[in-house]
Amino acid sequence: MIIPVPAIDLLDGCCVRLMQGAYDQVTNYHRNPLTVAQKWESQGATLLHVVDLDAARSGGQTHNTETIASIAKQVSIPVQTGGGIRSSADVTRILEHGIHRVIIGTAAVQDPSLVRTMVTKYGAERVAVGIDAKGGEVRVSGWLEGTGVAAFEFAREMERCGIRRIIYTDISRDGTMTGPNLSAYRTLGMQLESAKLMASGGVSGPEDLAALDELESVGVDSVIIGRALYEGKFSDHTLWPEGLKRCP
Repeated sequence: MIIPVPAIDLLDGCCVRLMQGAYDQVTNYHRNPLTVAQKWESQGATLLHVVDLDAARSGGQTHNTETIASIAKQVSIPVQTGGGIRSSADVTRILEHGIHRVIIGTAAVQDPSLVRTMVTKYGAERVAVGIDAKGGEVRVSGWLEGTGVAAFEFAREMERCGIRRIIYTDISRDGTMTGPNLSAYRTLGMQLESAKLMASGGVSGPEDLAALDELESVGVDSVIIGRALYEGKFSDHTLWPEGLKRCP
């Protein structure tokens, strides 16, 4: 059964969602991200996905770092985070704040050896790669820049670097609630040998989770949910039943 993972995207200290990664199409959902994190924890979530959108766009440390550290300290479930992680020092700093898993995106494209080094140092459970794709091409720097790198080929390269967790976001679906790109996840999952896939982008309601359940056989074990969760599309649906308590 697919594991839902709540998204907490931080911009200027607030919990927001972007439409297809556009920084000029922002919906603000809450001014206190910690309150949001505690809400999802109380409902049974087993992992939180927290992204520093300010850092993703600019690179480096932002005022959101303290917020993310506070969330990790004040909830009892694991937190994975990404956005602006460009160096080994960034990875170390984040993990020292008590974060369960660091997601490397832009830096993985620019310097694949960094990924291999971090996996060797911290283990595959603590380091993941985020692949943000549009039209099959990897995009970087907060999704603002194209790379010419083919997303599926890059995923296989990351697996060879030791990565066992890939977060794959279809930018064209993100924030749209038009349904996940099932064909992309199926195709990529079949090409990977051992890495697990966390889907992201487009989830609109319970029916999408049922469709994603069908992809568990090709390594899709979890899905990040943002807008649909915040806009109540699962209000009558138990996302985390008692039997679904594992952390992806």
